[in-house]
Amino acid sequence: MAEFSKEINSKFSNEHVKALLNIKFTANYLDTIGAKFLKPFSISEQQYNILRILRGAKEAITVNTVKKKMVQKSPNSTRLMDKLCDKGLIERIRCENDRRVVYVKINKNGLDLLEEIKMEDFDNYLDCLSEKEVKVLNKLLDKIREK
Repeated sequence: MAEFSKEINSKFSNEHVKALLNIKFTANYLDTIGAKFLKPFSISEQQYNILRILRGAKEAITVNTVKKKMVQKSPNSTRLMDKLCDKGLIERIRCENDRRVVYVKINKNGLDLLEEIKMEDFDNYLDCLSEKEVKVLNKLLDKIREK
């Protein structure tokens, strides 16, 4: 892949604008790769993220907790969880005390699917960066979100 401004054949008013657009362009590039990577498993990146959150929770958690922890916030996260239920990868549990509260948890099928997906292959897209560069990149990205 070429240098960003050459890739999209554009000039920018300043480096800040270029950096902002470069981040968005790169995020889209990685989303496209992630979608292709997960396509054989018939799940989206957001669904994969939900499964990982539920695996990490080790027990049933509320739908709202899942929404807060998602990397890619989605207004249709409830629908995404419905699809995971339909695929038999997670289970929904209504709260006995408050019918408005719904808990979700990953089941054996969901855990088996996560085991089958080898995300290390996707992680290889950052192999072009050294450990030091990745740490700097993480600090810079965190700094952007501090504002």
